[in-house]
Amino acid sequence: MSSLVGPDEDDPRGKPPVPDDVQDAIRTLIRWAGDDPGREGLVDTPARVARAWKEYCLGYEEDPSTHLSRMFEEVGGYDEIVLLKDIPFQSHCEHHMAPIIGKAAIAYLPNDRVVGISKLARVLHGFARRLQIQERLTAEVANCIDKHLQPRGVAVVIEASHACMTARGVRTPGVQMVTSRVMGCFRDDHRSREEVLKLMGY
Repeated sequence: MSSLVGPDEDDPRGKPPVPDDVQDAIRTLIRWAGDDPGREGLVDTPARVARAWKEYCLGYEEDPSTHLSRMFEEVGGYDEIVLLKDIPFQSHCEHHMAPIIGKAAIAYLPNDRVVGISKLARVLHGFARRLQIQERLTAEVANCIDKHLQPRGVAVVIEASHACMTARGVRTPGVQMVTSRVMGCFRDDHRSREEVLKLMGY
């Protein structure tokens, strides 16, 4: 079992300790990339990187569906589309661990209950803060809302830039990937589908 780095245990800033083996792994990567992990500017980098990755991956520590546990039935007869769009998010590609940065639009057609709109963003972030591919992220958000809110329809569109292709490999900056998942009436009724996509700006 790895030990924890001593100084962090009494860190007055309250930062969590980082295991030795985690820091060693990051030092190995720095060395393999061609730099010296012992030089002044990199001495504290392994602990910083480790804590950053814990933050990037907070989604593993939560069940996004819990954000949909509180619903409201007093909607004054409202039975039209509920849409939250231009929700910014950040994730990381599971293939290269490179950033995925983008925005999402989430819509649903209520059956007899709604949730607070911030909960839709929380569901997105819960799944995004994991190692991901955009296609799965899109499906997970839509499936979660469909299963727990049980609306008449769900639509999720995600547009994002992937550093694994903009900063490396083909190195093509400015490219946006768009994925969508439509369920229920938005899938079965082309007029409902066109309406929700138009509201989303697609």
